[in-house]
Amino acid sequence: MRTYKKFTFALFCGLLGCVCFGAGDWLMLYGDTAYSGTISWLTHGVAEIAPWRNNLAMALAFPGIILYGIALFAIGKLIKGERTQRVYHYLTAFSLTPWLCLHLFYIMILYGFTWMSGNEYASAAIPISEAVFFHFSWLVLVSEVLMLPPYLYWGWLVLREQSVLPRQMVLSNPLIFYLALKLITLLMPDSAFRLAFTNGLMSESMVLWFGSILTWLFRGQRGEK
Repeated sequence: MRTYKKFTFALFCGLLGCVCFGAGDWLMLYGDTAYSGTISWLTHGVAEIAPWRNNLAMALAFPGIILYGIALFAIGKLIKGERTQRVYHYLTAFSLTPWLCLHLFYIMILYGFTWMSGNEYASAAIPISEAVFFHFSWLVLVSEVLMLPPYLYWGWLVLREQSVLPRQMVLSNPLIFYLALKLITLLMPDSAFRLAFTNGLMSESMVLWFGSILTWLFRGQRGEK
């Protein structure tokens, strides 16, 4: 019972982490979706975002990554075998820093774009922001490569029944949720909601993942009574 409560607490921490990162995603991208350059998220609406929103989005990322870590390391306890748990823990540890790095990278570009657009450098806002993004575009690729392995590994272990979860729980993998939500966004009309929802897809996918594991736990706990 005590272990169950600790695990439930850890997953709720993960959900709070999703709120932190998700709120940041929605804070930094919302408004008019029209854009003039080659990067679709440097929109006219972003150019009008208040500076405090970027500050808050950045500040929320730090407790968010800690809360994510609490839940992700707790999920590792569902894996069978010390060796596989250890591999999962290492992959998770390496994935958290790039996640934070990527989040802050976008926030800084968006703030610079907003500041230049609202001051005397409006004509330079798009070319400078695009130049910074394209110059450091390798950072996005490297961060995403380092972020994905723990979820791929977790899905592989569940599929091979090397966890206490039933095999069908592999469908709750956040990467599967991400693809499903991505398909949904393709059906949405162009709007501020669609832009913000798309920007927060990973956070929304993690909510569904943590929620599905919590649901499995609750059902298991009821079955024991």
